[in-house]
Amino acid sequence: MTALALAAALLLAADPAPAAPAKTKPASTQAPAKAPPAKAPPAKATPAKGAAGKHGGAHGNPTDLGAYTAALLDPKRDEWQKPDEVVKALGLSPGQVVCDVGAGPGYFTLRLAAAVGPSGHVYAVDVEAPLLVALRERLGAVRQVTPVLAVADDPLLPQGACDLVLVVDTFHHFPDGVAYLWRLATSLKPGGRIVNIDFHKRETPVGPPVARRVAREDFLAAAASAGLALTAEHDFLPHQYFVVMGPAGAAR
Repeated sequence: MTALALAAALLLAADPAPAAPAKTKPASTQAPAKAPPAKAPPAKATPAKGAAGKHGGAHGNPTDLGAYTAALLDPKRDEWQKPDEVVKALGLSPGQVVCDVGAGPGYFTLRLAAAVGPSGHVYAVDVEAPLLVALRERLGAVRQVTPVLAVADDPLLPQGACDLVLVVDTFHHFPDGVAYLWRLATSLKPGGRIVNIDFHKRETPVGPPVARRVAREDFLAAAASAGLALTAEHDFLPHQYFVVMGPAGAAR
């Protein structure tokens, strides 16, 4: 009995000893768990870099992307943007491949998809993932559209793939307009075109602040530096210029 009692006493005495390491392990694992918040500021700093942009959000977009989406799709926009007339003026054919740069929730994308038909294709390029999510939700049964999440200085398009690239109200967002146009030009098929529609650099009832706009002459100068030349122009939009560009060697 004395031996058994002694053994029991030794076991009871041994139990508290392992308990101390058990308490120290959570303490040691908690320190790394608190480390990620210390790394959070850089993640928050990224949007802050866009604070000098159009509306204070990343890439110069508004911070409230939900309200921005609603504004882009507002039927009242049709009165001055004239989307159906724009698409008609592009002269697209079934089976062609088009890129919509700055596609957003698909204001032009769905119209372009209808113009090229099921045998054609539309690359819908944007740098804002939430806007592309809104586009996906609007596609329905349309299958000839590929949303492309691009980066600020590159549309990430395949080379030699597009018959036409459409850029609407977006050029002033590009960090380097000449370099971006050059990248767009590499995505063109032989005979392909780049169309830019943007606001005149003057006060208008709609559009970005005048200081943020790129004048028609300045855009054409940037395009020339990227090896592009004016091939056609339309003047039916009340607040915007509508220019059609092609590789300088092929321009007439």
